[in-house]
Amino acid sequence: MPEAPKDVAFEVKDQGLAEKNKKKLQFIEDVTMKAEEVQRRVLEEILKRNAKVEYLKRHGLDGRSDRESFKRVMPVITYEDIQPDINRIANGDNFPILCSKPISEFLTSSGTSGGERKLMPTIEEELDRRSLLYSLLMPVMSQFVPGLDKGKGMYFLFIKSEAKTPSGLLARPVLTSYYKSSHFKERPFDPYTNYTSPNETILCPDSYQSMYSQMLCGLCQRMEVLRVGAVFASGFIRAIKFLEKHWPELACDIRTGILSAQITDPSVRGAVDKILKPDPKLADFIENECGKESWQGIITRLWPNTKYVDVIVTGTMSQYIQTLDYYSNGLPLVCTMYASSECYFGVNLRPICKPSEVSYTLIPTMAYFEFLPVHRNNGVTNSINLPKSLTEREQKELVDLVDVKLGQEYELVVTTYAGLYRYRVGDVLRVTGFKNKAPQFSFICRKNVVLSIDSDKTDEVELQNAVKKAVTHLVPFEATLSEYTSYADTTTVPGHYVLFWELTLKGQTPIPPSIFEDCCLTIEESLNSVYRQGRVSDKSIGPLEIKIVEAGTFDKLMDYAISLGASINQYKTPRCVKFAPIVELLNSRVVSSYFSPKCPKWVPGHKQWGQ
Repeated sequence: MPEAPKDVAFEVKDQGLAEKNKKKLQFIEDVTMKAEEVQRRVLEEILKRNAKVEYLKRHGLDGRSDRESFKRVMPVITYEDIQPDINRIANGDNFPILCSKPISEFLTSSGTSGGERKLMPTIEEELDRRSLLYSLLMPVMSQFVPGLDKGKGMYFLFIKSEAKTPSGLLARPVLTSYYKSSHFKERPFDPYTNYTSPNETILCPDSYQSMYSQMLCGLCQRMEVLRVGAVFASGFIRAIKFLEKHWPELACDIRTGILSAQITDPSVRGAVDKILKPDPKLADFIENECGKESWQGIITRLWPNTKYVDVIVTGTMSQYIQTLDYYSNGLPLVCTMYASSECYFGVNLRPICKPSEVSYTLIPTMAYFEFLPVHRNNGVTNSINLPKSLTEREQKELVDLVDVKLGQEYELVVTTYAGLYRYRVGDVLRVTGFKNKAPQFSFICRKNVVLSIDSDKTDEVELQNAVKKAVTHLVPFEATLSEYTSYADTTTVPGHYVLFWELTLKGQTPIPPSIFEDCCLTIEESLNSVYRQGRVSDKSIGPLEIKIVEAGTFDKLMDYAISLGASINQYKTPRCVKFAPIVELLNSRVVSSYFSPKCPKWVPGHKQWGQ
């Protein structure tokens, strides 16, 4: 059969893509228009298929699948409520405890319980739901940025370590699960998932080799790149800092067409060799651009056709916006979707907006959604303390997806196909508008979190307990900690935790620096496994720092807060500070600073598995 003329082939391809996009956008229209009907059907499906599971029978649902019975009988829960059931499954109990379908693996949450990652059960078909949500992103984006099918995306994507539970089920992060699945590895060609990074470079377990090879492939294909990104803003900035450090070696590889001997993974070498060719002209260009004193706009200088940066910049990631603007020359920062280990939730239907205006439309087919109203007095706080258990009255306050009120804040509660029932996700959302009958939400914060650099989440209680252990090192010197606060410093890459300590000294013996270094390490050893993995394996968090401040510093802090209108009767020292003038005040009174001398201990898996 004769080959079609090239322009006709392109036209047919474009028409096919346009039709595909149209169907995806119509799907969003349909499910948001019938949000109430879809949600009722989703809950009924979940309850009917899981009617005989132990958890639902234990609470007396007795096979009923109507929403009224479900709300009356089933409690609103946190992870600790189902942890014994999760542990039974992890230890090999094959009885249908939470879900009638076999649990295929556990997805490890960045949230922790007892210092260890939470384990979220999942089933095989959840991959289809995740893939569905991914398939909606580019049809939405193409309405605002045309021509994205004519080039590639340079995305820095990585897998993380995984472990096996005693039952043999894998426990790993949701993105690692997705990247290792056939849905990702064997995806048919799609111009929207056409990345500069070959699969082999993404799936390389060595983070240095993975980053190096992905960056090299991105540079080799620089004129084809139309969008750049990573999952989190912090991850993309780490990639730019990696380039800042390693551009001479990368340019050398491009000049000679020979991949660095430091890349030893055979599959990575094979994949990169197909892309890497000797190009002295490109090497000269990279050396010239990267050798300049200023790195402002380096993204648009090296990848001139880039239209936007695709990273999460909501929540704690907003602290990286200024740095991203510097490197990208103010390119749009795009947040496309909202998801977690528990469930994939929704998409941003107005992706080209300011980071402060990002809102997500929850897709009603993903899970059954409920919302717990959040009431707080201080509207400027970035961390909200929510009660762990709810009273009967509070349980009755939960509202359905279509019944939320504009401007109100809620904690998200989900019921999933994989066996979570009325589970409190821990995210606080604010209703910003509606798409047809489906509400749109902005992400306000993760409840109770005070410190976060990457995917780590440290709450006030955990920080307090870690500090309490550390100060025992000061006892022999008759020194006590009179006050402290903390700060997530993202001016360094990677970012790191900073603690400001004010001491009361009664003894005469000076405290040697090694003691404060021991304090730093003790705090790190006491923090959760997500933090320690970030320090040890992912290298996404830098060494913790303790800054000793002058006596009277926290009195000055209180005076400043009162001058801004705080009540002297109700004032208490904040355990985390973010407001720039307060950070400046604290830094102006630092007399000495100390860093953790080495990485804390961390191994994959959970302590109770003996790994």
